[in-house]
Amino acid sequence: MKFDISKYLILGRENTKNRTVEEVVKSAVEAGFTFIQIRSKEESAVEMIEDCLKVSALLKKMGKSEQVSLVVNDRLDVILAARERGAKIDGIHVGQTDIPVDICRKYLGKDSIIGLSAPTKDLISYVKSYNVKDIDYFGAGPVHETATKPDCGRDETGKVIIKPLEELAELAKISPVPVVVGGGVKLKDIKPLKQSGVDGFFVITAITDAQNPYTAAKELCDAWKS
Repeated sequence: MKFDISKYLILGRENTKNRTVEEVVKSAVEAGFTFIQIRSKEESAVEMIEDCLKVSALLKKMGKSEQVSLVVNDRLDVILAARERGAKIDGIHVGQTDIPVDICRKYLGKDSIIGLSAPTKDLISYVKSYNVKDIDYFGAGPVHETATKPDCGRDETGKVIIKPLEELAELAKISPVPVVVGGGVKLKDIKPLKQSGVDGFFVITAITDAQNPYTAAKELCDAWKS
């Protein structure tokens, strides 16, 4: 399957500042975002299924169903239910302690997109040795400490491990699948990330916290292109 992880938005209802998920997605896609992940640690399954249906319908209405990929974080059950209700959900993104990728592949099929968060600690050695037969891309980070993912990797002292550009550049060189990087990413980070050789960036609050999500998304997209 074809997909573009260059400009990747993650969001759930808890991130949207009294706007709907689909409103924020619409702004981001109009600005040029290419990949959407529905992620919520607070929504019920029913609410997440509803968001999937609405975003899927929105992308279809915009004529973007084939150009913009839609995945769900962790919730294999939500994906299967949303697909059963008619939503076009392209795949799943899972972390190190989520449902194993081979199980995701079994239930979602060979044409689905499966992304995996690489561990923050020992990132390079992990990616070098990992058998990627069941995944389509790696997510990596954080670039900065971020409130939306407080459980990211920490060292022995409890300090959050952040990823320097040099390590991300090495990751981009050695990974057998595309790599998308994020975690506290702001506009000023986009050009250096592009120069590192990674395949894309992911954001949450850079768009969801913005007073005007379209303007924020457009600035990020323009910075990636420049």
